[in-house]
Amino acid sequence: MSKALVIIPTFNEAENIVLMLEAIMNLPEHFSVLVVDDNSPDGTAVLVENFMKSYSDRIFIVKRAKKEGLGVAYIAGFRWALQRAYSFIFEMDADFSHNPKDLSRLLAPLSANQTDMVVGSRYAKGIHVVNWPLLRILISYGASVYARLVTGIPIKDTTSGFVGYRREVLEALNFDKIQFVGYAFQIELKFKTWKKQFRFVEIPIIFTDRVRGDSKMNTSIISEAVFGIIEMKIRSFFNKNDRASS
Repeated sequence: MSKALVIIPTFNEAENIVLMLEAIMNLPEHFSVLVVDDNSPDGTAVLVENFMKSYSDRIFIVKRAKKEGLGVAYIAGFRWALQRAYSFIFEMDADFSHNPKDLSRLLAPLSANQTDMVVGSRYAKGIHVVNWPLLRILISYGASVYARLVTGIPIKDTTSGFVGYRREVLEALNFDKIQFVGYAFQIELKFKTWKKQFRFVEIPIIFTDRVRGDSKMNTSIISEAVFGIIEMKIRSFFNKNDRASS
């Protein structure tokens, strides 16, 4: 069994998912993939099930009853992974905004025990996004700056969804206390990892906006991030046992 698992949440990703699975299967590091599908009406799960017949020991699927948010899907994937012997667990989008070839670069410092969390960062060295309108760049970059200012977390791309963890990090987190589902979910996991004094590193990536399918971004996700960060920081002041219980 592979030591590295890539978790890919999906909702209506029929145009992308098989291409993404093919790309990951062709990487030299022998990654496994868990697709967490939120009952996509476009048949995403059927496509995964057909493709995985050729990779029954490396591609898996969890089919959920309904769409409940990115964070809930990832937590389902984390729980699945921790019930098995994976050493390194990754978050990744299905739409090729994250280049699958970058998985090799993110795995390297984890497998060398140089870090506990690796963040594929759009903002580690300047701003590296392709095909985003200026407004979306300002919202995303501004959200990361805002999160750093409010929480003090020393990570430049706090909302990145391209992240790898050593399993020990996820084992130390209490998933029942994870509160958020969108952008704020990504910030919350990084914040809790940092608060527990795990090591982290940002590796620069180029983020390319999707060319197939529809974006899942909406105003509720943005508002959750804006107000959720403040709430998260306030709760951390009162949680004296944050390292042990979060």
